[in-house]
Amino acid sequence: MSGLPGIVVVKLGGEILLNAGALDGLAADIATLALEGIGIIVAHGGGPQADALAEKLGYGVRKVGGRRITDAGALEVAKMVYRGSTNVELVAAIGKHGARAVGLSGVDAGLIRASRRPPVAYRDGVTGGETLVDFGAVGDITAVNTDLLTLLLERGYVPVLASLCADEQGSIYNVNADTVAQAVAVALGAGRLIMLTNVAGILRDYRDPTTRIPRCNLAEVRALIADGTIAGGMLPKVQNCIEAISAGIPAVQIVDGTARPSLLRDAAEGKSVGTILTRDT
Repeated sequence: MSGLPGIVVVKLGGEILLNAGALDGLAADIATLALEGIGIIVAHGGGPQADALAEKLGYGVRKVGGRRITDAGALEVAKMVYRGSTNVELVAAIGKHGARAVGLSGVDAGLIRASRRPPVAYRDGVTGGETLVDFGAVGDITAVNTDLLTLLLERGYVPVLASLCADEQGSIYNVNADTVAQAVAVALGAGRLIMLTNVAGILRDYRDPTTRIPRCNLAEVRALIADGTIAGGMLPKVQNCIEAISAGIPAVQIVDGTARPSLLRDAAEGKSVGTILTRDT
């Protein structure tokens, strides 16, 4: 187990859950690490699945700057998909390989508190125009209660968190899964945060996976944002990585979760897969 940190937080994108082979390989890695005594927490999204169900139900899908606008219909879809089908499928996939996974959301036991995001100014990168955007029932995390997570980890369970949270009045919010993973990692003092997605990492040219940047520090990643190399849907993901590192997480890794078997273990050990982000070089 040399090189493995005590707690690893893994974020799975919904696109990975659509890939049966990739999901099975990652579930096997998660189970193996958990059975070796590594504390594994999984946070997941379900964007593609939510979009597909919304389409079937006749709801439109609206996003601004890579972030989903959650009106009343979209929130109902999120509850059905995130805490329903995707969470159950992921728990079952991990359980198949012998680990004891437990399906949760931020709502359970007041695990993650959130407040409704106020309207925010958004600048269009193409036109330069600025508009005020109301994201609807989208939450910003205000607190993480680690008691339940710590209890489960100490007993050898694998918490699997759907990205729904609530405030103290019981209002439910859709929270970006990257943000959930980052907040949980910081609250638990995780040794590593791994963002699994469907791209090879941070690319100098988003159309060319061979332009992957293996490693960069905070100053370098901020420069990549400033010059437009990091943009679109990758931008909010990287911003969560920056927040995690700034809050004390030693390393954050963005990895293509569909690439090959045992990739998650390599990432957990700090091997050079995807892009590794650290505070310093």
